[in-house]
Amino acid sequence: MMMNMQRYLIRVTYICLDVAVIYCAIFLACLIRVKALPFTASLTGLFFDPHNPFRELFAFWVFIIVIISYMYRLYHTDRGVFEGAEVWRVFQANVLATIGIIVLAYVFKVEGLPRSIVGISFVLIILLCSLWRVAKRVFVEYLVSHGYNNFNVLIIGAGKVGRLLKDEIKRKKALGLKVVGFLDDYPQNVDAAYRDKVLAPVSDFRHVVQQYFVDQVFVTIHHNPDIVRRILVQAAKLGVAVRVVPEGYDLTDGEFRQFNIGLIPVLEYFPFALKERQLGKRVFDCVVSLCALIVFCPFFVCLALAIKLDSRGPVFYLSERFGRRGKRFHMLKFRTMVAGADQMLRDLKKENEVDGPIFKMRNDPRLTRMGRFLRKYSLDELPQLINVLKGEMSLVGPRPFPVDQLEREDVRQLRRLGVRPGITGLWQIKGRSDIPFNRLLRWDTWYINHWSFWLDLNILWQTLPAVIKGKGAY
Repeated sequence: MMMNMQRYLIRVTYICLDVAVIYCAIFLACLIRVKALPFTASLTGLFFDPHNPFRELFAFWVFIIVIISYMYRLYHTDRGVFEGAEVWRVFQANVLATIGIIVLAYVFKVEGLPRSIVGISFVLIILLCSLWRVAKRVFVEYLVSHGYNNFNVLIIGAGKVGRLLKDEIKRKKALGLKVVGFLDDYPQNVDAAYRDKVLAPVSDFRHVVQQYFVDQVFVTIHHNPDIVRRILVQAAKLGVAVRVVPEGYDLTDGEFRQFNIGLIPVLEYFPFALKERQLGKRVFDCVVSLCALIVFCPFFVCLALAIKLDSRGPVFYLSERFGRRGKRFHMLKFRTMVAGADQMLRDLKKENEVDGPIFKMRNDPRLTRMGRFLRKYSLDELPQLINVLKGEMSLVGPRPFPVDQLEREDVRQLRRLGVRPGITGLWQIKGRSDIPFNRLLRWDTWYINHWSFWLDLNILWQTLPAVIKGKGAY
């Protein structure tokens, strides 16, 4: 009862916050375009001034935004939802509400409503509603990471997926989940580092749930449907939530979503979800790369002169790479090697110092003096801002491999081509050239599956100190 009352009060608080920021957004829009209004803009005038012919329309606008936001579950704090996904819901809700207001104004022939007021209000509402929700998430994550409203979790299956899930839960403290252990029928096959966390076989499910006060159960095994069926039945009697990790999730780069066909629940793999979530990523790339090119233009000229004075050859080096969806493009770099370096590579293959198809050599004789400096601080990558502007690359993304290297990769790694390659990424901040090839691929896959706008910002923020240190670059 107390928990339900607490949830109710939190929901009411969220609604009040929305009403307040929507009111402020419309008021600010009126102040910006005060000369276009037939009434005096004031805090009380929006709803209560009898000289305001739009007061009913403004009041209904606030009301309809709240109703649609409630339908979009914007008055819940779902810890498993990306921040970007919640902001996207805010955008969708406000688009629908604003369209409704425009239609309403047309049907009831509300004359004189300035379109600029509607447009500015629309932008400010989305901005303010998104900002307070981001601030709310930061606050909630702080409380949860310090023990507020945490849940005990039991994982069924201590195999690869179960172990990865435990590590992810441990890493994401803001989820407020604590793994009490695993249930597994074959503890002898479990990795030694996790074996002590296997509490019992799956048949002891009821006893373990009661003993450890388990709130949530994650099922990561799919080889025996009878086991899953028994778990669901027992969990329902115990009042415990059950979540099932989709089989084959690690082979996908999209999302799963659940819907119903009649009474039958269906789990759909939705490969285009990542594309939808990255609509704003392209805009961000264009704005930042254009600004960076303008700012660094004089620096580019200085580097170009230094390269020409240091050794003969062109300023830029074009490397053919695979881009998004396997489309080939020429990646721009400042030249760091002597003329004819590609022909010399065949004689140096046996000197390769990294695993996998990538060729790296600490004391590569092909590097020029200027080239070593450029490589150490990743300055040779700066011209790739042009590739970003052209849409061939992104600021953050998987590492772009040369065409001849990627063609020798395992076909399963081609899923990396579902997104644009990046100038920087997890490989840049985690060790650069010192990273083993298999680990690099795993990080690229993790990035694709966990992409968010905030993850990109975090990687960009960590790239600068990684580059300044010059560690792991050759």
